[in-house]
Amino acid sequence: MKLYVSNLGFGTGDDGLRKMFEPFGEVISAKVINDRATGRSRGFGFVEMSSREEAESAISKLHGKDFDGRSVSVSEAREKPNRF
Repeated sequence: MKLYVSNLGFGTGDDGLRKMFEPFGEVISAKVINDRATGRSRGFGFVEMSSREEAESAISKLHGKDFDGRSVSVSEAREKPNRF
């Protein structure tokens, strides 16, 4: 299950994001999205967990919690709409 994580601190990288979710289960991938022009974090990312149960546990425990000085938002990721 893929999760959308927003309001990340600009210093949070892929490893920090992964470590935030590891206590809740197997993290398949963790990626902070960076601005193409500056290379700086855009303040959000995606985490893929190995099971729905682990992902739902992470959502319930992490949504609204402080991480690197910011209150993060965690929810199920929505599919990216096709652009033609």
